[in-house]
Amino acid sequence: MENKTFDIIIIGGGPAGLTAAIYAARSDLDFIVFEGSKPGGQITMAPKVEDFPGFPGGISGAELMVKTKKQAEILGAKIVCEEAIKVDLSGRPFKVFTKEKEYKSKSLIVATGSAANWLGLESEQRLIGQGVSACSICDGPFFKGKKVAIVGGGDTATKEATYLSKIASEVVLIHRGSGLDAFAQNQDRVFETKNIKVIFDSVVEEILGESKVEGVKIRNLKSQKEEDLRIDGLFIAIGHNPATGFLKGQVELDNKGFIVVRDQTKTSVPGVFAAGDAMDSRYQQAITAAAAGCKAALDAESWLEEY
Repeated sequence: MENKTFDIIIIGGGPAGLTAAIYAARSDLDFIVFEGSKPGGQITMAPKVEDFPGFPGGISGAELMVKTKKQAEILGAKIVCEEAIKVDLSGRPFKVFTKEKEYKSKSLIVATGSAANWLGLESEQRLIGQGVSACSICDGPFFKGKKVAIVGGGDTATKEATYLSKIASEVVLIHRGSGLDAFAQNQDRVFETKNIKVIFDSVVEEILGESKVEGVKIRNLKSQKEEDLRIDGLFIAIGHNPATGFLKGQVELDNKGFIVVRDQTKTSVPGVFAAGDAMDSRYQQAITAAAAGCKAALDAESWLEEY
């Protein structure tokens, strides 16, 4: 495979990459998928997914991606457990490098996703999927009528607080700063919503509970006083980091590292397309990632016809 030139190399094995693979396979293109170090992507951490069409009883994120991968493979997709660490897009064919090999391709689809920023607490990592989440839209409905907390003070955190206030009985927004960092309109919505409480100058020191979230220990940065806050769920809203470091200097990225696209999936380099959370800082949903993967594959196919 190292000496051949593929029609497409798809980098990423999450909803976007595997959907692109399904469409590329059905178009009878010669391609390969690098699923990377985290096969299936971020969604595999979700214990139950209820917002992906076709599963009325819900499905775990891991099982959803196992089924999607199997579907792609049945159609003929070749998926390898390798990670792209560098690309050379200065000429054609494009070159993609893993730790030990070099691959060539006429076109490229980047679907490497993004990862949520976490607090870095042992208790947080232990309880991800057991009350700790980085996606209110994904997991908020599981906390109907319950008390939840959000860590963050920017636009993402304030929007999630407003969203969760319509589901949860009470929402506590915990922010390390003395004021919110969000746009004025988003701040106004928070302060005008009766069941949202804001705790300033505070950080989460520990998440309480053994098998599920039962509360958080917070520390006031000014007084150094600690207190326990009883909650049922904790949402971390301190941003996402797109997995695009290996693309710096190769394609246009925005100031947060997300791939800049025009006309749906086209990057700044002709023949290079992007899909999913690596180019979408707004929605960050499995279904939108899958849709973008479909578009990227169709766009790549059209581009290859003129290659």
